[in-house]
Amino acid sequence: MKGKKVDEIIRLQDITKHFPWKKRKYVKAVDGVSLSINKRDIFGLAGESGSGKTTLGRVILRLIDPTSGIIFYEGADITNIKMEKEMDLRRKMQIVFQDPYSSLHPRKKIKDIIGRGLKTHHLIENERELVEKAEEFLNLVGMGVEHLYRYPHELSGGQRQRVAIARALILNPGFVVLDEPTSSLDVSVQAEVLNLLKNLRENLDLTYLFITHDLSLARVFTEKMAVMYLGKMTEYGDTEDIFKNPMHPYTKALLSVTPQLDPKRKTKKIILKGEIPSPIDPPVGCGFHTRCIEKIGRICEEGFPQSKEMEKGHFVACHLYS
Repeated sequence: MKGKKVDEIIRLQDITKHFPWKKRKYVKAVDGVSLSINKRDIFGLAGESGSGKTTLGRVILRLIDPTSGIIFYEGADITNIKMEKEMDLRRKMQIVFQDPYSSLHPRKKIKDIIGRGLKTHHLIENERELVEKAEEFLNLVGMGVEHLYRYPHELSGGQRQRVAIARALILNPGFVVLDEPTSSLDVSVQAEVLNLLKNLRENLDLTYLFITHDLSLARVFTEKMAVMYLGKMTEYGDTEDIFKNPMHPYTKALLSVTPQLDPKRKTKKIILKGEIPSPIDPPVGCGFHTRCIEKIGRICEEGFPQSKEMEKGHFVACHLYS
């Protein structure tokens, strides 16, 4: 509607990413994903290893091209963005990788690691400006000027991840992908980094896509979340709605083995049998039917269920709700 304020920052329409494999086969890493992320959301993307979470995050950032589908950023189609506009897009969308030790150049000083983007985008004129901006953003993530001339190996894991965060934010992006940013950190440091990220979201008006396999972290950190299995979206909605009322059998199984905050609450563990099917040759129909304890017959084997809104904002793709 004309004049209506649009809060949506990311929208995906039927995104697929298939990697070529041997003998004309393909790894179907992402297979028909549609979702939207609003501005200032902390949107979680959860699932087992190999479910396609990281691939989807990199497709959104255009670090890799989608096989098909459309990506919108702030209402504009960026799927086939031209080279002259790509640099501007890079400033608006950033990523914090999982392992800060491997994502930071080991032979560069911290000031140069943080300030590299400023040089690439011609946002500074001299070394003095680089040092000033690097110090400003180090302070923003809880570090000081004494770290500017150190190397990554001289920092702790938590400090390295803070440097990675500062590097991502120094270009003033609106959207940041957090690819399991705390998985390599101690539990106590995880809490510090997550609190830092929440504060930065408030102060800098950021939107996050938080990729994780840890549902406990997803519950305390995210506001909305989606669950992926074998490259497809199985369920998404408000985080608390999914935790309180999981609908998809896969989501139920994941939550049943998640540690409970309330020791008096007893949840029967759902043990999934069999291995995750190969994304090279996924099952026909619902990809989860080979492991699903609620399978209802041939319908699950013959057709993939369409995503259906069961409650306000709570979508699930399962034949149980067809």
